[in-house]
Amino acid sequence: MKIAVLTGAGISAESGLKTFRDSNGLWEGHDVMSVASPQGFEANPALVLDFYNQRRRQLLEVEPNEAHKAIATLEQTHEVIVITQNVDDLHERAGSKKVMHLHGELLKAKSDKDESYSIEINDDILIGDLCPKGHQMRPDIVWFGEAVPLIENAAEVVEGADAIIIIGTSMQVYPAAGLIQYAKESAQTVYIDPNPAISPTSKIHIIAENATSGVIKAISFLKL
Repeated sequence: MKIAVLTGAGISAESGLKTFRDSNGLWEGHDVMSVASPQGFEANPALVLDFYNQRRRQLLEVEPNEAHKAIATLEQTHEVIVITQNVDDLHERAGSKKVMHLHGELLKAKSDKDESYSIEINDDILIGDLCPKGHQMRPDIVWFGEAVPLIENAAEVVEGADAIIIIGTSMQVYPAAGLIQYAKESAQTVYIDPNPAISPTSKIHIIAENATSGVIKAISFLKL
């Protein structure tokens, strides 16, 4: 069976990663556009680099949880592709082999001007860290106002899936939220979130629980 797994901040939160957008819309006390937009980076690159350096350090201190591991285990018997809005590497560390990061990756850095230059990192990115062409390095993150390069590939994965499991995402951040519209008529869909943002339908089964318990119930419901 072909399974598309769509994940958001809720699955990583159970590993101890902050979702870092508070109820007031601030990210760790910062206006979102000041730390997650090209304009914010141009205005104060040191602030933006420090923001993501802190996120990266925190990521290296946490581990995948049982939900990540259960998804990885599905690969033993099914064709599974994870499409995640998360910028962490917890799916990979749990053992998932096919992971699409729609919004980039914390453990990568890229040139601010040369889109083709990207490297893997574990350390901080500092002012003065330059690409071979002399441009400042920045987090390899898709910021607000930037294109989501993998969105068409993700739509193709959802379109071809026999089952879709959605975990820990509000389904309100576009273009990722629109992916469910590509599901074929026969696809079984399970949505796991303690505070579901959508209502159940004949095509969508809702499990109003956290990721770790919800994934086990989803696997049982789908008879995987």
